[in-house]
Amino acid sequence: MDPAPPSDPGGTTPGDDRPTGGAPPRTTLSFYRYERLSDPTLLRDTLHADWSVLGVLGRTYLAREGINAQVSVPSENLSAFRDAVDAVPEFAGVPWKIALEENGSAFRKLTIKVKPKLVADGLSDGAFDPGDVGEHLDAATFNRKMEEGALVIDMRNNYESAIGHFEGAYLPKADTFRDAINEVAAMLRDRSTCIVDPLNRPNAAPDVLLYCTGGIRCEKASAYLKHEGFTNVGQLHGGIIDYVRQVRAQGRASRFKGRNFVFDDRLSERITDDLLGTCVQCGQATDRIANCMEESCNLLLVQCPACAAQYADCCSPSCQEIHLLPAAHQREWRKGRITRSTITKAITDAETHQELIREQEAALAINGTLHPELMDITLKPM
Repeated sequence: MDPAPPSDPGGTTPGDDRPTGGAPPRTTLSFYRYERLSDPTLLRDTLHADWSVLGVLGRTYLAREGINAQVSVPSENLSAFRDAVDAVPEFAGVPWKIALEENGSAFRKLTIKVKPKLVADGLSDGAFDPGDVGEHLDAATFNRKMEEGALVIDMRNNYESAIGHFEGAYLPKADTFRDAINEVAAMLRDRSTCIVDPLNRPNAAPDVLLYCTGGIRCEKASAYLKHEGFTNVGQLHGGIIDYVRQVRAQGRASRFKGRNFVFDDRLSERITDDLLGTCVQCGQATDRIANCMEESCNLLLVQCPACAAQYADCCSPSCQEIHLLPAAHQREWRKGRITRSTITKAITDAETHQELIREQEAALAINGTLHPELMDITLKPM
């Protein structure tokens, strides 16, 4: 397959459709490495050509600082894919994290993008040493430090931790990694047991333990916190994914409860049967997270099965009304509209959202519609 043309301004390369029917089994995996890349654009083209031949699907980001990949590989081609990755000197031997659950449909195509940074952290490249990271901790050490009273901090976005997290962890309210870093730093400064001492006096404060999905966000976060003067910072090596594999292999109970949010079509992986989420529409306990099916909305929301059925997998009566229209009418209505999920990622304020639903249901009962503009659209010949 020819490589993607360098003129592609977004750095995105098209891929094949998701396999259907009796497709061979696939393995979903992820990996990252911070390593200086001289020409990420040229490398993107090479990777796309080599990986496409192997039937790889997924989403990969390249930047001058390295690679962050989430991919689905035909299981029969795993060895060949290992060779293809190792053939790039900067990626040779990079550890893989295999998905905890597999349904064979994590990704629809292969997309490789060149970005300014692997993770949008909002931090200046020269402001701190990104290589001075926190101590990498295996599952047993992480558990032991938790038992000894360490402060555990979830470095993921609020909608990720809504359905699963470590027991007793601090859960940032932020919905972006950039804001989460600032929130965590401010929280640590304000704590009475803060581990930073402006006078550099001896301090017996507890360890700070960071965790995220696979580890990449903790690399930046731990380095930044150390630069800010915090000490005793550790991070969960391999993230939640590797932690769960380790405790399962050792026959130990997981201190992570609920589901692990993932950035592919699966959306989450079950770790334990604990229901930590709360349906934003009715308030019932649930671990189900989904995207609103109205295409110009697409917001993530924690939604119980009953509300999913009631609202046709939509976040609100307004979106439901559009989603249930014939496809041609939906397309006409969406013309010129900005997709809401490009502005904000998820619905997290359940109380406000439930009030919105009540208002919309009352208006719908009176007017018979929430979208009077549909009158002109439905009368048009399609």
